[in-house]
Formats: sequence, structure tokens, C-alpha cells
Amino acid sequence: MSLLTVGTVAFDSIETPRGCAERIVGGAATYISLAASYFARPIRLVSVIGDDFPEKTLEFMQQRGVELEGLQRREGEKSFFWAGRYHDNMNARDTLDTQLNVLADFQPHLPKGWENPDYVMLGNLTPQVQMQVIQQIENRPKLVAMDTMNFWMDTAWDDLMQVLRKIDILIINDEEARQMSEEYSLVRAAERIREMGPRYLIIKKGEHGALLFYEDQIFFAPALPLYEVFDPTGAGDTFAGGFMGYMAQTDEISFDNMKRAIIYGSAMASFCVEKFGIERLTELDADTIEKRVEAFASLVNFSTNGKGALKD
Repeated sequence: MSLLTVGTVAFDSIETPRGCAERIVGGAATYISLAASYFARPIRLVSVIGDDFPEKTLEFMQQRGVELEGLQRREGEKSFFWAGRYHDNMNARDTLDTQLNVLADFQPHLPKGWENPDYVMLGNLTPQVQMQVIQQIENRPKLVAMDTMNFWMDTAWDDLMQVLRKIDILIINDEEARQMSEEYSLVRAAERIREMGPRYLIIKKGEHGALLFYEDQIFFAPALPLYEVFDPTGAGDTFAGGFMGYMAQTDEISFDNMKRAIIYGSAMASFCVEKFGIERLTELDADTIEKRVEAFASLVNFSTNGKGALKD
């Protein structure tokens, strides 16, 4: 099953309590595509870069089954760049620099033959760009997921609401869910957000796991306790890529299958944070991923012994 992904392919400079990394490869679409490539192919990437982006990285992505015909390359221009510094708790960060560069006037274009994807993952970009991609798709995909952020809620609310009515799954964090819904309870927030359009909602809670909402059903997946976290950048995108890659591979749209997909997405995110940038995602294999998934399963796998609360 084909997976179309849209988002940034970029450079990041990152400071964390564990060290610094200057101008390393990042971007939402990069993380999404690499994570998804361990489950499904082809992965079709739509984005834009300047002539400063390393050819070696593009070659590796192609080796992983990521098709790049939808990646626009601008000669004489620079790729999108972001710099940030994480706080000691790794949950909060400060943006030090943002350079839109080629992203400032990006107009996505689906190459011929890409107009009918089976699955779509709209990475965090302006709602206008996300809608432009949707409008180029001829037939309704089996599943459309999207990510967004607080900034678009503040600056492009009406456009964001239009996109929400076109998708199946929204993937956001707990802070974003509370802002979008104006509800503190995540259960109430999920109800309000699903009224805006998406049938399914995934709320990421960082080191505290993720929640899946559909109708009156809720599923919680824990985060794997790690000895050390080097770099949280891209973890959410890696989660989305693992989730959608698994959904595309299994080709089963059900709540139960999405529960499994969340575990695989969480496993991929747990790898991402172990090194800076995409480095850890370039080293994985199927056995390593399955062992990590088994570790996740062991966190919540238990059986009762038939005993419990005393009956009066």
C-alpha cells in the first residue's frame, strides 16, 4: 500500500542537556518517511529543499524505499532551518532561530501517478499547504492523518478547520488538544475535536504515552522508560510515521489495529530520542524493532488471578 507524506525536509541545530548538534538533517517529512519505511513501501514524499541539502541523505532515503519525485529542489536557495534549545526536563524547548528559506513560497505538487494514494500523512505545515495536497488527490484515500501545532491554531484557525473536515485522524499533543478544544479534560477535549471532523484522535503525551479516541472507545499506550534521552526532536513525527507505516502495511482500518499501530509508532519514537536527529533511524532492522515492541507489550501485559475487590 502506498503512503503519501507531506512535510518539511530540513536542517536543525539542537541543544539539549546531553550535548549539541549543528545543522543536522531533520524535518517532519524526513522523520515520518524514514520511520514508515520500516513497515510499508513505497513511501512518496512531497516537500522542498535547497541545493544545500546533502545528496548522501537523499540517496539513503531512496534506498529505504522513499520516492522523491515529489521533492522540489531549488538551485541557489537554502533549505528550511530550525534551531532550538531544550530545557533540563526535555519536555520544554525554546526556539532560537527559524529560517523559512525555500518553505516561504512552497506550493506542493503531486507527480503524475501519485494522485491516488492509499494512505496519507500530512505533516506539520500550514493548513493551506495541507489543503492544496488534499485537493490534488483524485479518489478518497483509505486513511488520511494529519499533524498540526499551536501556531496554526493562533494564526490560521479557519483554514485549519477546513482541513479537519477532510481527514480521518488528527495527531496532536495534549497541550495542543486543550488549546483546540478549550477543554482541560482530555476526554472532553477529544469529544469536542472529533466534532470538528476527524473520526479518530491521537493525543501524544510525550514521556507519558499516547491516547487513542474513537466514538466511545479509548486506548492508552504507555511510553517506554528509557535510561537516557538525547534528543526529543522529531519523536512525534517518528511516532506518526511508524503508526501510518504500520496501518499501510496491514491495510486494516479498525480500532484494534490502530491500537497495535500506536505501539509500533511508540516503539519507533523511543528509538528516535536515543541519538541526535535521524541517526538512530538509520541503524534499525526488523528484529530490533520487534524486540522493542515486545518490551512495550510487557509494560501492560498481565492477567488476573480471579481475585479482586471483596464482595459485601
